[in-house]
Amino acid sequence: MSILQVDGIVSGYGSMEVLHDVSVEVEEGKIVTLLGPNGSGKTTLLRTILGIVKPQQGTVTFKGEDITGLDPDKTVTKGLSYVPQEENIFPSLSVQENLEMGAFSRTDDWQSRVEEIYGLFPDISNRRASRAGELSGGMRQMLAIGRALMLNPEALLLDEPSTGLAPFLVDQIFEKIKELNRQGVTIFLVEQNAQALQCADSTYILEGGEKKAEGSAQEIMADEEIGRLYLGR
Repeated sequence: MSILQVDGIVSGYGSMEVLHDVSVEVEEGKIVTLLGPNGSGKTTLLRTILGIVKPQQGTVTFKGEDITGLDPDKTVTKGLSYVPQEENIFPSLSVQENLEMGAFSRTDDWQSRVEEIYGLFPDISNRRASRAGELSGGMRQMLAIGRALMLNPEALLLDEPSTGLAPFLVDQIFEKIKELNRQGVTIFLVEQNAQALQCADSTYILEGGEKKAEGSAQEIMADEEIGRLYLGR
């Protein structure tokens, strides 16, 4: 069953149209990847889903509810969290304070959630009092994801979490994403790194603001033409 559906989205910035009639579907409990080169519109799609960018046409549906153009502060209360590629932590705050900031909209007792996040990311648990800006790139990504998880989202939007990381850290991040999914979080993972296919159930290819291909991760990996054109093989 679909938890997130994007239908016929036309979106961009001012008079510049970036996305041209893009449709994607994210099934509940799955990891869905969106692959594409720089400038293909991947981040614009995530921002449109979250409501940062308002679409010119099309609809975004989450858990059966039309959330098209809804402001981000309202979107996150529906159970949707977003980890941007850049500026995804507060570098001057401590690790602990960053996680506490992630619970900004919660009115219940969220303290136990902090310990759950530390259990998921033990590397940052050992750095609770450290300024986030002092962390390594891999730890920063773990903290950014942990902060988004403070809201107990049903679906998580991740914008290129592997960017700038050493290969062994990329492996760690993708393993954590799979672990999150096993815990019941639906993942919509945007990446340039084709390695993301290894943790995906289904995949879309985006280029020039248009959807070029879609299928199971296995189908995409096995397609030689897609590999040559879009995956650098």
